[in-house]
Amino acid sequence: MTTAAPPAQQGSKPLASSTAVQQQRMPLQPPQQHAGLRTPSNRKTIYDRNLNRTRTAELSRASFAYLFGEMVGYAQKRVTGIQDLERRLNEAGYPLGQRLLPLLLLRSSTPTHPAPRPTRILPLLQFIAHTLWRHLFARSADSIESSSTNNHEYMISDNEPLVNQYISVPKEMSQLNCAAYVAGIIEGVCCGVGCKAGVSAHNAGEEGGMWPGKTVFLIRFEEEVVKREGTK
Repeated sequence: MTTAAPPAQQGSKPLASSTAVQQQRMPLQPPQQHAGLRTPSNRKTIYDRNLNRTRTAELSRASFAYLFGEMVGYAQKRVTGIQDLERRLNEAGYPLGQRLLPLLLLRSSTPTHPAPRPTRILPLLQFIAHTLWRHLFARSADSIESSSTNNHEYMISDNEPLVNQYISVPKEMSQLNCAAYVAGIIEGVCCGVGCKAGVSAHNAGEEGGMWPGKTVFLIRFEEEVVKREGTK
């Protein structure tokens, strides 16, 4: 059984639906812009640039000093001591080393001769002390040494680390070495090529000496890396 609709009264207008009324009352909202990577007018981003374009680009020391000082201040929050602070700086540098490795290998390659990955200890140390150091500090490291007592340990020395030149360390934290950030970069490069190692930064300068801010980066390769080196 169907029910007939009541007849429309003369002179009356049909009622508008609730959806139409809401559309009339609510102003049109502009399209939302998603937060994230900003795209310039030419529709190209930083990922579209040639990786060799900024090969010789340099960051001013004032900018670096400000950014690194802010990073050290951020890492200093909620730490339990000097070792904890150096650990956090090391962890901050580690991913940078992992990203620099493929970039530097790409820039060292040619279309016909790709740069080999330094999977052995000595070529790896040469890559770090020269290629990586020149990219970061525009010069090579000062020396590479091997431990006379432990065949797992190697040392890279920097007589005047750039990262320590703009950090004022209080007397009660005199053992702090902010070059732990660079140690994290080295560790990231070592692990990136499959040579697992632990890297730490140590003060080696003497007051009144020629290089009072000298830092030694101690690289301790894991036993499996040294065994693999002996079988090659």
